[in-house]
Amino acid sequence: MPREHSIYDFSDHLFWDTERSEIDLEQHKPQIIYKVLEYGTMDDWRLLQIIYNKETLAEVVTKLRTLDPVTLSFIAHHLGLEKTAFRCYKKKPLAHDFWSS
Repeated sequence: MPREHSIYDFSDHLFWDTERSEIDLEQHKPQIIYKVLEYGTMDDWRLLQIIYNKETLAEVVTKLRTLDPVTLSFIAHHLGLEKTAFRCYKKKPLAHDFWSS
């Protein structure tokens, strides 16, 4: 029988600012998915795909307020969606990103 995955299976650096014992994989899936997409390793990405199916990922990521352009392209391609389906593509942040040129 396969073991159940938990938040502790993800890289430590993803949840440095949160008490892991308080994170629920279902209740906090938008935060988990966002952190893995933006800051996770390939192992975190593989685990994310085991825990959440493509439909769940699509439902969550299309509603995220922000994703960097590379991550947006990656996840749109993976899910077979147009970038225009994503909230973060339609609504650009008002603040200018001073770190990128």
